[in-house]
Amino acid sequence: MKFGASWVLPPGIFVILLVILTGCLVKLSGRLAIFTGIFTLIFYLLCTSLVADRTMGWLEGKFQISPEKLVKGDVIVMLGGGAIRDSQDVDGEGTLCASPANRLLTAVRLQKILNVPILLSGGQVYSDSGSEATISGRILQSLGVPEDKILLETKSVNTTQNAIFSAEILREKNFQRPIIVTSAFHMNRAVLNFSRQDFEVIPFPTDFLVPRNPSFHYTKLRPQAEALLINVTVMQEVLRTFVTEIFNV
Repeated sequence: MKFGASWVLPPGIFVILLVILTGCLVKLSGRLAIFTGIFTLIFYLLCTSLVADRTMGWLEGKFQISPEKLVKGDVIVMLGGGAIRDSQDVDGEGTLCASPANRLLTAVRLQKILNVPILLSGGQVYSDSGSEATISGRILQSLGVPEDKILLETKSVNTTQNAIFSAEILREKNFQRPIIVTSAFHMNRAVLNFSRQDFEVIPFPTDFLVPRNPSFHYTKLRPQAEALLINVTVMQEVLRTFVTEIFNV
């Protein structure tokens, strides 16, 4: 049922239309038909979990957790990833989006084990989004993290600024070994930006999107919007990392 429905809903219907277009172009222009056929194949593959599992798995697998290094960390730095200002929550207004909510859960668990402060990094990106650090701080307190263990960095609106403004607080508080908590797909760029601020960070990736050792199933060949989004996320991260390396922005 799911496999068949995938071909009548986006993006599957677009693949079908592109195949029809390619067939129509065969008699009109062979070269254009070849180009359209190659584009259709690439687009289809990017819409499959079969490909998304591999591309995202490659990106998420760049860092492994080392327990020996973890115990040497003296502060947890959680990077923001989106918040909604006026949404209803258990103890007030404002909630985190899915990825930062997963990051927050990991940060809380680490804090309970290590008993070190948590530095929350993230400001208000848009006029209708919330201040990520402020919302995260409220949620941390409701989860039992003491207020004196919570530090807020509320000016940053991107990963580069996360590193710049967090580094200022880390130096002010004399922290030396920050543990960076962010989504696994985002960790490579986060580490790069913090290294530009002369910090050797301990990466703790979380919010994994794909399994480490994906298995094959025929349903992974059906076109899915979720798979396309994952592949687009990988391409965005590769591009943004390249820009950071070349232009330091």
